[in-house]
Parts: sequence; C-alpha cells; structure tokens
Amino acid sequence: MSNAWLLLVIAGLFEIVWAVGLKYSHGLTRPVPSAITIGAMAASMYLLARAVRTIPVGTGYAVWTGIGAVGTALVGIWLLGEPRSAARLLAIAAIVGGILGLKLATPS
Repeated sequence: MSNAWLLLVIAGLFEIVWAVGLKYSHGLTRPVPSAITIGAMAASMYLLARAVRTIPVGTGYAVWTGIGAVGTALVGIWLLGEPRSAARLLAIAAIVGGILGLKLATPS
C-alpha cells in the first residue's frame, strides 16, 4: 500500500473517532470530549488533504467517508447498542465492497 493510501486509511480512522466523539461531547458542550473530537476532525482533514495530493480526490473522499461510515456504524453497534439487523449489516458490507472496488480501480 502506498503512503497516500496509508494516510487515507488513518484519516478514515480519525473520522470514526470524531464521529463517535460527537456523541460523547453532547453537542460540543463537554470540554474534554469536545477537544478530542475537534482534534480528531483536524487530524482527519489534514491527512485526507495529504492523501489526495496523490489519490484522485473523488476516490479519496469516497473511501474516507466510507471508512468513517462503516467504522462509525460498527462502533455504534458494538459500543452504543445500536441495532444490528441483517439489512443494516448488509448495507455496511455494500459500503465495504464499494471501498474495495474504488481501491482496486485506482492506480497506485
């Protein structure tokens, strides 16, 4: 995996952190969770910006949001007691398929 793709994956992981952080910050009203959330947002955007220097922006943005969406949905299921219906898991799998398809269709 190239450096740009690694940066993109890390950016997606930071997106999960800030998305879940929004829940714990209670609308950015709690100082510590808010600081973590805002820091993760900044790190995620910075790494995304670095990755799309090399990766096409459409692919990079789609993969970044896909990692964030899948990761946040899974964290919601595992930690926050959100529903884990078959339809929901199938939709998550479809997003993962799309992310893999974009990676495979984009030159390294």
